[in-house]
Order: sequence, then C-alpha cells, then structure tokens
Amino acid sequence: MPMKNLQDGLQKELRELYSAEKQLTKALNKMAKRASNEELRNAFQQHREETERQVERLEQVFGELERKPRAEKNEAMASLIEMTDELLKADVEPEVLDAMLIAAAQKVEHFEIAAYGTARTWAQTLGMEHAASLLDETLAEEKKTDDLLNKIAETINPMAVPAAH
Repeated sequence: MPMKNLQDGLQKELRELYSAEKQLTKALNKMAKRASNEELRNAFQQHREETERQVERLEQVFGELERKPRAEKNEAMASLIEMTDELLKADVEPEVLDAMLIAAAQKVEHFEIAAYGTARTWAQTLGMEHAASLLDETLAEEKKTDDLLNKIAETINPMAVPAAH
C-alpha cells in the first residue's frame, strides 16, 4: 500500500502493532511457563491477559478508521521473539533464565512504548481523539509493565549472580 499521507502511515503502524500483539500473546505463554520466579510468572500471565485487551483496543481503532483489523507482519517483534525463543532453549540456572527473560521482555516493552507513542501522536495529529485515547491507554499499560519488570529485576538479578567461592 503506497503511503500518501499520515493516515496511511497510521494504518500501517496499527497493522504492525496488531501483528506484534498477536505474536506477543503466544510468546508470553511460553515465557510464563519457563519462569521459575512466581512473581515473574504472574507478571507474564497478567501481561498476556492485558495484551489480549490491547488487541481489542486496536480493533476499536481500526473500526474508527472504518478498516477491518488486519495484521502486517511486524518483523521487529518477530526478531525479538526469536531471540526470546533462543533463551527459552538455553540450559541455564533458573535465576539466570529469569533475569534474561526480564531483559528480553523489557526489549519488547521498549519497542511497544515507542510504537504506541508514535501511533498515539499520529492519531492526535489527525484529530482522532478517541483513537488517540485508546492508544494512550495501551501506552500507559506498556510503561507500567516495564516499571513492574524493573521492580522484579531488583529481586531476581542478585539471585543470578554466582556465590563467591
């Protein structure tokens, strides 16, 4: 689809976000299963449920644009998930894996924060206040998840350091 204007750019961004969220839903299930720390496992499960609501919000935004929700493969998310899948296969101590999963999840969150921030700002620029509000709601959730992961990391990272001999 040729990009003629900002609305075309917003639609492309939304299709890629839609793809990203659908990919992430599956990945979060795997991450939750492998996390050994209960708080981290719960955070992944909670974010998976939140991600499902974020998909619904994106569907609402598509509706406001009078477009059917359609995913356009988000290569950045696919790459981040591929890196996470490699971690899930690694033979490492549970605490180390948990620390690495937090790092992988935060890379995803930072990507989403950037993408939702862009989409929200474009929607505002186009005068689509309700769509911008929906996107802003998701942006706030992504920031909150990143903050939660930082907090959990404060507990998990020291446990991943080997004891001195």
